[in-house]
Amino acid sequence: MNIYELERKLKIANVPQSIYSIMKGGLPNEVYCLTSENGNWIVYYSERGNRSGLTVFKSESEACIYFYNKLKEYGRK
Repeated sequence: MNIYELERKLKIANVPQSIYSIMKGGLPNEVYCLTSENGNWIVYYSERGNRSGLTVFKSESEACIYFYNKLKEYGRK
């Protein structure tokens, strides 16, 4: 899976776009983030200018699968 497929799957799962940020970087408030830094793929929760739950992946696919599995439960029915 790549970030484009991830975004499509999150949309299909009705996950609100207000709870995540993909490839925008920075420290937005109270959102799950997925970005690429220094050749790694990083997943974290951003809140009050801090990163928590930081998880590092070597591949885009692994990071996207992890991110999707983490957020799919927030999908609206």
